[in-house]
Amino acid sequence: MRDLLTWAGLDWGSPLSEGLVFGLGGALTFMYLRVPDLGTPIYLVGRNADFEANVCSRLGITTSRKQTDDPGLAWRWVTHQLDQGQPVMLNADIAFLPYLRVRLSNTRHDIVVIGYDENAGTVTVVDNDRLDPQVLSIDDLDRARSSIGFPDPVRYATWPMRFPSELPDLETAARSAAQESARGMREGAGQSLDPLARPGSSVTGSGLPGLDTFATDLRSWPQTMDAESLAQSRQALAVFIEKAGTGGGLFRRLQAQFCKDAASLLDSEAFALAGRSWTDAARVWSELAAAASNDSVPQSDLADLANELVNIERSACGDLERAATSSWHGDVRIDR
Repeated sequence: MRDLLTWAGLDWGSPLSEGLVFGLGGALTFMYLRVPDLGTPIYLVGRNADFEANVCSRLGITTSRKQTDDPGLAWRWVTHQLDQGQPVMLNADIAFLPYLRVRLSNTRHDIVVIGYDENAGTVTVVDNDRLDPQVLSIDDLDRARSSIGFPDPVRYATWPMRFPSELPDLETAARSAAQESARGMREGAGQSLDPLARPGSSVTGSGLPGLDTFATDLRSWPQTMDAESLAQSRQALAVFIEKAGTGGGLFRRLQAQFCKDAASLLDSEAFALAGRSWTDAARVWSELAAAASNDSVPQSDLADLANELVNIERSACGDLERAATSSWHGDVRIDR
């Protein structure tokens, strides 16, 4: 989204960061799944499925997600936008994007197509997981857009957009987004899967309650998994935290940047405090990913880090709520 806003020439007086745009989606969350026959030993995600629609609504961008099962029609959606000189955002499964070099499926990853060459059979995309534009084959893009992987089929999801002439008031947008993220973490995202469809051995949870569930379940992995499944689950944990288009630290590093940018642009000590809290959360998530990747680190150490995260994120949500509802003038807070 940041790249599209930059292309449209929209900002609040300085270039937008990826984190500021992420945070304005109000999409921060937590979801954990350990379900037999899921296709991946575990599933961990730090942002909800409504990010694209919510950030567009909050910033006055007109869009709607288009989906189809017709690959020809889906390709025409892309070329039509590009031929008019406008890049286009798509959903794609990370498992089929060769430059990411991951095998786990995540069908809700956003990429922006900025060019194509039908003679060469290639497209050029920008991805928040890579600093530079990436060139991949049209066939690889089609596989990523037609994936039926987890958590749901992509069905060539495409987001054509019309941009406003200027962005709305940042303070209003930032407060609204902070409140939405805090509420989503406090309340959780509801049932992660249909409870009637879950095997009895499934473990699921979302929001702060789900984070507590995750920490408890993480300690039990050696007792509930064989050696191969345990190794796969630890590797998957590291990938979902650091590599699945998260910006590092399970999207917490992006959330911290949102808070820091809002603090700077709005002269808000409340947002600055929230930024420090979410920076701490991002750091510990990255420590957890590193520990999970190291076979010599005992499982109990991973569980201890997860328990630390329960407390850090509960406090960080409180800081986010205060940023959403308080005005700061010097050292004096005025509650709204």
